[in-house]
Amino acid sequence: MEKMNKTEWYLEYEIQKNRPGLLGDISSLLGMLSINIVTINGVDEGRRGLLILAQDYEQIERLESILKTMDTIKIIKLREPKLRDRLAVRHGRYIQRDADDKKTFRFVRDELGLLVDFMAELFKQEGHKLIGIRGMPRVGKTESIVASSVCANKRWLFVSSTLLKQTIRNQLIEDEYNENNLFIIDGIVSTRRANERHWQLVREIMRLPAVKVVEHPDVFVQNTEYTLDDFDYIIELRNDPEEEIKYDIVRNTMFSDSDFGGFDF
Repeated sequence: MEKMNKTEWYLEYEIQKNRPGLLGDISSLLGMLSINIVTINGVDEGRRGLLILAQDYEQIERLESILKTMDTIKIIKLREPKLRDRLAVRHGRYIQRDADDKKTFRFVRDELGLLVDFMAELFKQEGHKLIGIRGMPRVGKTESIVASSVCANKRWLFVSSTLLKQTIRNQLIEDEYNENNLFIIDGIVSTRRANERHWQLVREIMRLPAVKVVEHPDVFVQNTEYTLDDFDYIIELRNDPEEEIKYDIVRNTMFSDSDFGGFDF
């Protein structure tokens, strides 16, 4: 008999009545249904998430039917896992997503590990992808992009940047026009310091089937033909959840020194 490939599913439930042995009961139920547990973790206060392997959809239907009869838990999600589900189980917390703009994801500085993991998964995807990242100075944007590139085994190229010194590229060498490279553009630096040759290069890069990351995307779109609708993802990074990202402060800090001073933006 030919062996069937198992399918991965994501199960998330909220604990209604916490009692000793609850997790053991659910694990035993999965075992009786011949469903394997891949990973389990708390993903929010009072919630657990599991990645499970099932032989067929009938097993999942039976599982859902039985879980709905239990008054100790409430099923929140039972679906094929999305990237956010996998990362929630891996890190024990969910990525915050904007309720109105589904392509905007929010992080704070103590979630840099989660952010790096998230971006690395995006960077691994093939083809064109345009990602914007907002944040105040010294919050860790550029370092997170570079760390994610390393995790994704991508070579990163600064098209414009202030990480160590002023970087404004007007051309690339031949091997840099590579769809496996990751291109980093600082929207404020390009807007304030670049010439037409730089913008011609930016347009060439935008046409490449590669990943592009734009720091300060709001400033970038104000001064180019591109719009926020062109971005596949927008990432916001703050020092704390209440911090307001103010671009007048960012601009003043970035251009206070003639050599850009090696600021981390």
